Amino acid sequence: MKFRLLFLPLLLSGFGSFAQTSLLQETTAPAAKHRISGTKPDGLVIYKTTAPIETDGQLDEPAWQHAQMGVDFSKQFPVDTGLADAHTEVLLTFDDRNLYIGVICRQPRADYTVQSLKRDFAGNTSDAINVLLNPSKDGLNGFLFSLSPINVQREALIDNGTTQSFEWDNRWTSAVRNYDDHWVAEMAIPFKTLRYSVAESDNSWLANFVRVRIKNWEVSTWRPVPRQFAANNLAFCHELQWASPPPKPGANVSLIPYTTARRDVFYQREPNSLEVLDKPGRNDFDLGGDAKIAVSPSLNLDLTFNPDFSQVEVDRQVANLSRFELFFPERRQFFLENRDLFAMFGFPNTRPFFSRRIGLARNPVSGFNEAVPILAGARLSGKLNDEWRIGLLNMQTDRINWDSARVLPAANFTVATVQKKVLKRSALSAIFVDKENFLGKLSEAQKDGIQPWNRIGGLEFNLYSADNRWEGEWYYHRSFSPDPNQRGQTLAQFLGYRDRHVSINTGYLMVDSNYTAEAGFVPRPGFQNVFTNVGLTFYPANSAINNWTVGVEGNGTFALDFQRTDHDLGVFGTINFQDQTFLNAVIWNTYTYLFEDFDPTNLYQAGTQPLPGQAGYTYTGARLRFTSSGTYNFQGSADLRFGEYFNGKGIALEGNLSYRLQPVGSFTLSYSYNHIRLPEPYASADFWIIGPRAELSFTRNLFASAFFQWNTQANNFNINARLQWRFAPVSDVFLVYTDNSFAEAVPDTRVRFLSPKNRALVLKVVYWLNL
Repeated sequence: MKFRLLFLPLLLSGFGSFAQTSLLQETTAPAAKHRISGTKPDGLVIYKTTAPIETDGQLDEPAWQHAQMGVDFSKQFPVDTGLADAHTEVLLTFDDRNLYIGVICRQPRADYTVQSLKRDFAGNTSDAINVLLNPSKDGLNGFLFSLSPINVQREALIDNGTTQSFEWDNRWTSAVRNYDDHWVAEMAIPFKTLRYSVAESDNSWLANFVRVRIKNWEVSTWRPVPRQFAANNLAFCHELQWASPPPKPGANVSLIPYTTARRDVFYQREPNSLEVLDKPGRNDFDLGGDAKIAVSPSLNLDLTFNPDFSQVEVDRQVANLSRFELFFPERRQFFLENRDLFAMFGFPNTRPFFSRRIGLARNPVSGFNEAVPILAGARLSGKLNDEWRIGLLNMQTDRINWDSARVLPAANFTVATVQKKVLKRSALSAIFVDKENFLGKLSEAQKDGIQPWNRIGGLEFNLYSADNRWEGEWYYHRSFSPDPNQRGQTLAQFLGYRDRHVSINTGYLMVDSNYTAEAGFVPRPGFQNVFTNVGLTFYPANSAINNWTVGVEGNGTFALDFQRTDHDLGVFGTINFQDQTFLNAVIWNTYTYLFEDFDPTNLYQAGTQPLPGQAGYTYTGARLRFTSSGTYNFQGSADLRFGEYFNGKGIALEGNLSYRLQPVGSFTLSYSYNHIRLPEPYASADFWIIGPRAELSFTRNLFASAFFQWNTQANNFNINARLQWRFAPVSDVFLVYTDNSFAEAVPDTRVRFLSPKNRALVLKVVYWLNL
């Protein structure tokens, strides 16, 4: 127990440090007066300065006095007509090294909402000014830089117009000064952190500025964005015209070495009695690192040697009621940058490449997902020019001997993609995936069922209309293998339309029985699926309700011979309130055909029988969802499903309760309860997942998180606690403790609540060195 409570004194000691945190503030001072010179209604001209600029939040250098100003921000939420209640003024200038952005935000100091002092705060948790930059003017790929009123930074890559990857880190500087009725932000973004090409004639970028205020729930934008779309959207930008060309980005090379010290303890148990046979401990000391090299102004090479992801948060556990593999998102930073070039091909359940296949595998002996050693890897990604993007990824993993008979062979993974911009915001793309298994040193028994290689080739077309109303995807992928039974194909189409009042989506997906993507995520082969939904949205005037929607949705799944295997039909209604409170209700009807025997509890308990296969089941129920407004410090959500379940009854309730202690952090309790009652002799069960969680920022450089998960379905209690000290820009010391133990006693054994399974303590030091 002492080992589990290691972080308690560390968490408590940080509060003293937080009390000493100082914010850059002023009591009362007027905003600087700025001259507006030739402001265009549809953009700004950026003038170069030769005088030095100090990033101090003052905006008192001569360059700011002569800079053009972006004003008259438009409301985007709760309505998209009229000017914003809280005025915002934006200025830009540049020199040979940095793009400078100054922002004046009118807002009383007492109205600030700031959840945390930690970098990369989540959206809609803090007041912020967001800067969206689209140097290639494709409306799809760009950058986002954000500041809160107390100078907390975040940055992200943007792909597909709106998808933001906050795992992207780079160095830039900022300062904020706070006054009684406004705050002033100043940013200096090095050109070498931005990826762009310098044109001979057209020296212009696209940009937008988005202001978010949580307490009064107002979102406003420099270029108006219709309220039915996300505000951070590259489809809606004004033009930034450079009075003189921006400088060519200089060399940008970063080395990121790391070292770790690790202690693991494994409790080996006898399979039936669960008696502890041994508890071997292992001490490891390791070295590795990454390198980031700018091959060209818009093309980046990332190298990694012996990478370590011990600081990455563990997966959030979910109740497993499915017949198929569950999807868990990628959390490792190396695989997330430019992920649209690698991980977004196909549909969500037909990804030809899924990066979690690299470096993670399920141990057939312990039943846990475990890390597989990655020896080295490289990724080349970015733009060749404003029309072409490429991606090339290669990773090598090591062999693992699970036991004397079961082996995971060493493997090499290669992904190559190319994307061509077509029309104004659309793209034609190709992908090739190759997984090579190294079987030379394996016995014939160990090779059984493992093919030496598996490959995928495919083409895709992604449509995004200039006005963002139309979105579509069409693809064809084919698998190749030495085994003829693993040579198959998948194809699909999706088309969606959305305007202020109407949304329509329709699609078709086919995966044949032989399609095999060893490096991808395809949980179900041999089916066809047709899906559609239609919604009508209304905006009442002078009401506490912002909008309400009614609609129908449905999808049908069929075998390749058109035998019906599944359907889901629903009628839904949704209400969004002015304060962002959300209500949703659905009445649904489901049909499931079981080809094989299946226990819907996934427990397969002694004394019960699974539902018989070769039979269909139709059941009806309802769903109610609620999410409270982020305006208040106390927040919550609930998702209730109830009704028939196969040949019985079921109730499922999940959600969370959270409290925002600004700007220290948040405390959250997530919950999931499933109540399944099937007639005898079939299984019935009740199981819980309870997950307390704390995210704390003691200072701008000292953070802690603790995440507990009690899962009765998996009989596992997990602790994941992390202390992070940012001792230099983008450089950290992590202390991470992970523990898995039994969530419940096991009858007829000596296993009790918290009987241990495994534990690990890791100290990791990472340093970011710019050359």
